[in-house]
Amino acid sequence: MRKALISGITGQDGSYLAELLVDKGYEVHGIIRRASSFNTDRIDHLYQDPHDQGVRLFLHYGDLADGTGLRRILEKAQPDEFYNLGAQSHVKISFEQPEYTADIVCTGTLRLLEALRDYMAISGKEVRFYQAGSSEMFGVAPAPQNEMTPFKPRSPYAVSKVAAHQFAVNYREAYGMFIVNGILFNHESPRRGETFVTRKITRAVGRIKMGLQKKLYLGNLDALRDWGYAGDYVEAMWLMLQQPAAEDYVVATGEAHSVRDFLEAAFGQVGLNWAEYVETDPRYFRPTEVDYLLGDPAKIKERLGWRPHTTFQELVEMMVAHDMELAAQERTLRNAGHTMAFRGSASE
Repeated sequence: MRKALISGITGQDGSYLAELLVDKGYEVHGIIRRASSFNTDRIDHLYQDPHDQGVRLFLHYGDLADGTGLRRILEKAQPDEFYNLGAQSHVKISFEQPEYTADIVCTGTLRLLEALRDYMAISGKEVRFYQAGSSEMFGVAPAPQNEMTPFKPRSPYAVSKVAAHQFAVNYREAYGMFIVNGILFNHESPRRGETFVTRKITRAVGRIKMGLQKKLYLGNLDALRDWGYAGDYVEAMWLMLQQPAAEDYVVATGEAHSVRDFLEAAFGQVGLNWAEYVETDPRYFRPTEVDYLLGDPAKIKERLGWRPHTTFQELVEMMVAHDMELAAQERTLRNAGHTMAFRGSASE
């Protein structure tokens, strides 16, 4: 049985990747941060009591800021594959917490690579490593962006991801480690965090339709993004680690849509005109904006045969349907005198 270790397993991508790997027969280990409340809701459906027979998912407390702890987890899990999905991944927040973002995203990746290099030297075992990149690394580089496009980052998050990418390339070339960089363009799902713009929109659609919310406040409505479905993109991650040689790949749909397009599709799904409910708030603009990200996935399509299965419209419909159900539950609870936590006022 092959073993995989995932940092960031409780996030959107980590949960879909864990599902995929369990379905493929892997024993999956995940790194989770200690918190005073449970934060494993995205993977609870996969979890089994460790006392049961045939358990395939194991969780370990750790943090990308703690190199010693990461080494211990590697020794305990003994993985064949390592997927580094852990990060402070919110671009707007990275302007408010740049040092923390750099420490986790950039230096955290370096800690992992060093821990992995030592573990491989001591154990004699090869571990294949996936580094999660981001289209934000391209910043203001001309679209469409591919593997040869120069990086021109425009946020502390993007700068940190570029540094992590370069560390991964350096360790691959210096030590012969099997390391791939997946440069993923925007990918969404019903599991997306509610402070990210797409999920913020679909949550608002449900709440407005159910009479629980009156307005939605956003920043730059003209920003163009290449949006895909996270469930499709984790398959690309896995494929990269199954190849005979380690290479870097852009993962994208090859189509760009604006935030305005997303609003129109989402509100239109429930028969509402978004312009009647959405207002622009300057607080949600970034200090340095990225206006146009469009991926060119030609390499991964040709080399690995990967293609997105979910269209933009299907993605929006999936997210709206999920959040309409959440809003209906919230309204039922409210009518019964209960309240349900909602963070729709958080930064975009």
